[in-house]
Amino acid sequence: MSARAEKVAQLIREELCSIFQDELKDPRIGFVTITKVNLTADLRFARVYFSVIGDEKAKNETLAVLKKATGFIRSQLGERIRLRFTPEISFRFDDSLDYSQHIEDLLKQTRQNKDKRGVAGSE
Repeated sequence: MSARAEKVAQLIREELCSIFQDELKDPRIGFVTITKVNLTADLRFARVYFSVIGDEKAKNETLAVLKKATGFIRSQLGERIRLRFTPEISFRFDDSLDYSQHIEDLLKQTRQNKDKRGVAGSE
C-alpha cells in the first residue's frame, strides 16, 4: 500500500471508530473494534476488518448490522473525509485475535506436555 493509501486508511479507521461510537445506536452491535483498514491503490475500495467481544452469535449479528448500515456509514464517512470518491466499504470479521489465542493455547499445551515428559524422564 502506498504512503498516501496508508494515511487515508488510518484516517478512515479513526473516523469509523468515531461513527461507531457516536452515530450507530443499534443494540445488536457489540463492542466493536476496528483492527485494520485495507485500501486499494486508487482509494476506491476499503476492506474494513473488525473484532467483537462475544460469542459467534454476537459476531454474526454485528456483521449483519454493519452490512445493513454500510450505506449510512459510507455517507457519514464521505461527510467527514474530503476525498474525490468515498470508498466502497466491505466489512470482514478479523479472526486474527482468535487465531493468536489458538496458537497461545497450543504453545501452552506443548509446554505442559514437555514439562510432564521432563518430570517422568528424570525418575
